[in-house]
Amino acid sequence: MKVWGLHLAVLAALALLGLVLPQYHATNLARIMVLAVFAMGYNLAFGYAGLLSLGHALFFAAGMYGAGLPAWHWGWGAAPALLAGAMAGGLAAVIVGLLALRTAGVSFMIVTLMFAKAFALTILYFNSWTGGDEGFVVPDTGRALFGATLAADGPRYALAWGLFTVALGLSLLLVRSRFGRVMVALRENEERARMLGINPYAAKLQVMGISGLYSGAAGAAYALLFGYVGGTFADIQYSILPMLYVLLGGAGTVLGAGLGAALMFYLTDVASSVTDAWLFVVGAALVVLVLFAPKGILGWVRARWWRDLP
Repeated sequence: MKVWGLHLAVLAALALLGLVLPQYHATNLARIMVLAVFAMGYNLAFGYAGLLSLGHALFFAAGMYGAGLPAWHWGWGAAPALLAGAMAGGLAAVIVGLLALRTAGVSFMIVTLMFAKAFALTILYFNSWTGGDEGFVVPDTGRALFGATLAADGPRYALAWGLFTVALGLSLLLVRSRFGRVMVALRENEERARMLGINPYAAKLQVMGISGLYSGAAGAAYALLFGYVGGTFADIQYSILPMLYVLLGGAGTVLGAGLGAALMFYLTDVASSVTDAWLFVVGAALVVLVLFAPKGILGWVRARWWRDLP
């Protein structure tokens, strides 16, 4: 009950902040919650199953284009576009997983990176269909959800909060389930997991699919909430960002992805407002974190005070 109480308190606090924050900060928080869902998907693969991927930008961008292209070309509304984006991310992850999971370690990282780069180049090649480097603006019809426009502050925040709530609740249920224990077993010792009757390839493929669904849903929501789809979201930096969020907040903790996304967002925002060398400030903060809390902030909390923190 204490675990559920903590997560419900976080959701309640975010709902309250949406009512009291100024428009600028509420929009930033909506962006953070969407990126946190992306990081949650990465955390399931890396933090719980030990799959260190450099290709998650592919799944995020697949969700973004899976939602944005039907809205742009065929006039789809937000609801079917959001569903199509999530499914596109999940399908892309399964396709990549079918091949990449035949490798392990550094080879897995390289293969996932190659798939992501190939997808980014495909976006540029079919520029007449995808908008190429410039991208495209999602039309108003694609941002209409149940009579409300996602371009407005209230509906935008509500959808971001709703997506974050569903993603957080499902993550908590998943990691505390039998399959969650299977993921941890694969991360800790794959050979012993195999001896217990677990099929590592099948289990990891399931994890990849779930992670892709999260990433695709986040990409679709990002496109619809903020009205833009572009090829830059398929670049390598959007594979590195969720990794940084997870490492900062705490890999293998349900709330770590959200905490890391918020801290990294505001650290970058504040540092870039006071100095042109903001990357140095962000890098220095990460070095300090690695030195004093190598398992991330919530990983440190779990090791020190709350061993049952999921």
